[in-house]
Amino acid sequence: MHRRFHTLLATFADDRLDDGRARLVRHGHLPEREIVTGIGPVAVKVPRVRDRKPGEDKVTFTPSILPRYLRKAKSVEELLPWLYLKGVSTCDFGEALAALLGPEAKGLSAKTVTRLKADWWSEYEAWEKRDLGPRRFLYIWADGVYFKPRMAEEKQCVLVIIGADEYGRKELLAMTDGFRESSQSWREVLLDLKRRGLKQDPKLAIGDGALGFWTALREVFATTQEQRCWLHKTMNVLNALPKSVQARAKGHLHDIWQAETRAAATVAFDFFVETYGVKWDKAVAKLVKDRNALLTLYDYPAEHWKHIRTSNPIESVFATVRHRTKRTKGCLSRKTGLAMSFRLMMSAQKKWRKLDGQNRLPEVISGVEFRDGLRHIQAAA
Repeated sequence: MHRRFHTLLATFADDRLDDGRARLVRHGHLPEREIVTGIGPVAVKVPRVRDRKPGEDKVTFTPSILPRYLRKAKSVEELLPWLYLKGVSTCDFGEALAALLGPEAKGLSAKTVTRLKADWWSEYEAWEKRDLGPRRFLYIWADGVYFKPRMAEEKQCVLVIIGADEYGRKELLAMTDGFRESSQSWREVLLDLKRRGLKQDPKLAIGDGALGFWTALREVFATTQEQRCWLHKTMNVLNALPKSVQARAKGHLHDIWQAETRAAATVAFDFFVETYGVKWDKAVAKLVKDRNALLTLYDYPAEHWKHIRTSNPIESVFATVRHRTKRTKGCLSRKTGLAMSFRLMMSAQKKWRKLDGQNRLPEVISGVEFRDGLRHIQAAA
């Protein structure tokens, strides 16, 4: 901050008034203010300058790390949506933040939080209209996320799509409220992506088989292949089995999706059907109905398998909210739920890892054939 201040003074060092005095001079400090950070409140004094030149176009100093009127570091603002979604009411924020930041935490009143929520909604609306233009996304992950506190309508949830582009970077593409099993809800999401510039069909989509997403996908992006999420499938199958066999069955399911080849996965698949089909046909039926879509990954580079087996990029962001919140204080309004979810996703996106095997992405784009995760070289005729 002080370096930038001295650079500003040096820039105008030769700028003089008619009487020979320097135009720009140091003029003390602005009043000291506290900035609430992740380690507690920090007192900051910002130097200021005096521009002696007459007129309205005055030179001022505003440090980039401390914008005008800032009272909270961004890391603290990212904490607020987590507290809200965990059921902490606005009026209880002071107590919750004091426990995290120390008893001296200030400036986080209910009014401040209300203003922040309005800002986040404006950011969300702008993001939702952004142009996807020439971007190319090879893989997309889709999920409908329920969390507590619930949205205003109990069956309503947040529909989320994440994409991986031609450089292996993961990015949130769409997020809106809707109904998880509704093809129409997902159709609107996908058509909006196409309207904003996503013209080329993704190569592969990953998601839970229970989504209304798949019907919509076949209509909007007809050539996109389908990979069912093994995380969801494992949970669905195990839930239909008695607890006494779940641990053993889970190991047998892992044998399928962790197999090195499609042939080995097929052997493990058939073994599971034969082992559990007689007593627990309903559990096996949940697996068999998506057999082909569960094994699509073998037609893609092995380096990408750990990314495309599951819809984990979405699941992991909401895991804490979905599984650890035991009670709520009412329901979220549509705007609050979306704004808070948007902030969570934007915060998480900064930490998302690129795809492994980025050198394989041009091959996927050009339609190179892969078998068992390896590039297939056709023999000469």
